[in-house]
Amino acid sequence: MAGIPGQPRAIQARARLFHGLADPSRMALLEALRDGPLPVGDLGERAGLSQPNTSNHLACLLECGLVGRKRQGRRVFYALADPGVEEILRLAEAVRGRSGSDAEPGVPSGRPGHLP
Repeated sequence: MAGIPGQPRAIQARARLFHGLADPSRMALLEALRDGPLPVGDLGERAGLSQPNTSNHLACLLECGLVGRKRQGRRVFYALADPGVEEILRLAEAVRGRSGSDAEPGVPSGRPGHLP
């Protein structure tokens, strides 16, 4: 994901992070990793993805800084890159829960401090 020239690096890094979160398949992989590190095959199976699809999405998640990997013998294990990733996933659940899972996207919640 290329940045916009003249944009601060911090903004580009945050945009790259959110790019990694913006795909249902990548979110499924992150959810599967919440319980701990997994080898690629198990990870794809838990997320319901084919092996090539899993590999493509893991490459993106690595580039975005959301996952890390470690080789153990012939197997490569993936894990959430930082405890902050788990916190992001928890916050996303909380925000979605507060807005109501049945709410139409973009429709305000009507809570104080939010759009009426």
